[in-house]
Amino acid sequence: MSKQKMTKAEKSWIAYDVGNSALVLLATSVIPIYFNSLADGPALVAWSYGETVASLVIALLMPILGSIADMQGMKKKFVLGTVGTGAVATVALGFPTNPMAFLVIYVISSVALNASIVFYDALLVDATTDERMDEVSSSGYAWGYIGSCVPFVACLAVVLLRPLGMSMQAAMEVAFVITAAWWVAFTVPLMRNVRQIHFKPRMDHPVANAVRGVGRTFREIWANRTLRYYLVAYFFFIDGVHTIIKLATSYGSDLGIAGTQLVLALLVTQIVAFPSAIAYGKLGKRFGTKRMLLVGIAGYTFITLFAAFFLKTAVEFWFLAIMVGLFQGGIQALSRSQFGKLCPKEHANEYFGFFDIFGKYAAVLGTFIVGTMTALTGSGFVGVLSIVVLFVVGFILMREVPEHR
Repeated sequence: MSKQKMTKAEKSWIAYDVGNSALVLLATSVIPIYFNSLADGPALVAWSYGETVASLVIALLMPILGSIADMQGMKKKFVLGTVGTGAVATVALGFPTNPMAFLVIYVISSVALNASIVFYDALLVDATTDERMDEVSSSGYAWGYIGSCVPFVACLAVVLLRPLGMSMQAAMEVAFVITAAWWVAFTVPLMRNVRQIHFKPRMDHPVANAVRGVGRTFREIWANRTLRYYLVAYFFFIDGVHTIIKLATSYGSDLGIAGTQLVLALLVTQIVAFPSAIAYGKLGKRFGTKRMLLVGIAGYTFITLFAAFFLKTAVEFWFLAIMVGLFQGGIQALSRSQFGKLCPKEHANEYFGFFDIFGKYAAVLGTFIVGTMTALTGSGFVGVLSIVVLFVVGFILMREVPEHR
């Protein structure tokens, strides 16, 4: 049997991952380093709390907004609104020199970015079929990783070379404009070619109905044994994944590793993650999504232990970056596609809103733990080591997830 080609809707859905990943990559590499320079000193605690606030806002908003977005013709409107807000905020990051002002604008940008990703994730059920979700979801992450390298390299060239005698702030302004433009450009195919085919009817008083419906949806999710076990396991293991993504460069910077080394190592992560994410999608189809998720959790447990005990120099950070590349895209892609297969299609945004709650509240917990433990002990080692517990709990709970719906 010949391999089925990607449809236009599937390719357009994947293209959005290429667009938003440019800001994701910048936010996990250059932006924390730039914030460190504005703060003029160790900034892990402030950055951790900033990420915590952004995650908390998303977690509180998305079930309500997701319920409204499930109505006929609403998904793409919410994508457009969040992308527009996020792109403007991203450009605005280039202007403040006060670290707190920068952090506030970054939180707005991060909220818009992550809200758009929730609506985008929910469009997966409209862009493809259950049988192809693992492959399409993995391809989204894979092409997102490799595609984001293009604007990232352009931004890096501007920041490192500073042509025409640019100051660092001017170079960062250009980098933020490039990133925002890339994000908007790759949103266009999604808006043109992906049609919302699963929806619930429009109703009067959508906000009030959405608020009332949050409790009902949660009860439905909790009554479903498979979803209940899956989401609780996801809460713990994705906590560690998001925390490592968000704090890796800030932690490395506090250790004294040169910013150039940190950024180049994370660029290698993107390159390694491209074939790894595609391979993960194929392996998930062959060996089962649950089994491959357990492999990813075990891989991240090793990564965390290595970071806590051995990460001291740029060489170790490069090794860590390669290891993250092997597992990051796969564990995120299969988590997304597995949930997409489990949730009712006409309520995809509402259910993905709760999926995001479990992910974002986990991110709140992880970044808060790292920031608090670092502040209390004065050692980033203790904060990083605390993440291991979350992976262990996630692994144990994931083993209890039923094999079938």
